[in-house]
Amino acid sequence: MELKDLSVLITGGGSGLGAATARAMAAKGAKVAVFDLSGENADNVAKEIGGIAIAGDVVSEADAQGAVEKAAAAHGPARVLVNCAGTGNAIRVVGKNGPFPLDAFVRIVNINLIGTFNAMRLAAAAMSKLEPLTDGERGVIICTASVAAYEGQIGQAAYAASKGGVVGLVMPAAREFAQFGIRVNAIAPGIFSTPMLHALSEQAQQSLAASVPFPKLLGQPPQYAALVRHMIENRYLNGEVVRLDGALRMAPR
Repeated sequence: MELKDLSVLITGGGSGLGAATARAMAAKGAKVAVFDLSGENADNVAKEIGGIAIAGDVVSEADAQGAVEKAAAAHGPARVLVNCAGTGNAIRVVGKNGPFPLDAFVRIVNINLIGTFNAMRLAAAAMSKLEPLTDGERGVIICTASVAAYEGQIGQAAYAASKGGVVGLVMPAAREFAQFGIRVNAIAPGIFSTPMLHALSEQAQQSLAASVPFPKLLGQPPQYAALVRHMIENRYLNGEVVRLDGALRMAPR
C-alpha cells in the first residue's frame, strides 16, 4: 500500500512513538489525523505536519468512533490505523504496601489492550466497507506491543500482561480481516527514548542503553516509524509481531 494521499489515523499521536509516526507518514504524503488524550499535544503535532488533531480517550467508544469519523470527514476514510496510545507503571504484585492495587492494574490493561482493541474494531469496521485499492487491499492496522510481552520484568505485571494481550490479538484479527483485504501487524519495541523513559535519571537511561547487545543505544522513535512505514508498504507482511530491540532480552529486573 502506497502512503501518498492515504488517510492515516494514529492513536497516541501527540508524543513519543506516535508523534514520530505521524511525522513519517506526513513526509510520505499521507493525510494524518492525530488522536491523543492530550489535545494540546495533538494540536502541536498536527500543526507541525499539516494534519488534524483529535482529542479523546482510546478507551471510550464514543471518543474512538468520533476519531474515525473526524478523520474520514477531513481526509477520507482511514486506510491505515496505527495504535500507539499506551502507558505503564512499576508495581510489584505483592509489594511492601501489600498486593497490587486492582484499579491500577485495570487502568493499564484498559489503555494498552482495551484501547487498542477499541480503535482496531471501529477502524476495521469502517475499512471493511471501502472499495479495495488496485492491490486488493482495503486497509492496514498496526499495533504497539513490547518486549515486555515476552520478558516482563519484576514490577511489570500489568504492563507485560497488557502487551501480551496485544500480541495475542494480532493473529486472530489478521485471520478474520483477511476476507476484507485488511492486514494486521504489531511492533514490539525494546528500550526506546520516549516520554515514559525520560522520567528516569540520565544515569538510569545510560545503564539501560548499555544492556542492549548492539547497537548499545536507546531506540529512537523515528526507527519505530520506519518499521511502521515498511509494514504498510510491504503487502506480504501480515499477522506478524516484529521485535525492534537490538537483540535485547530483558533481565528479571
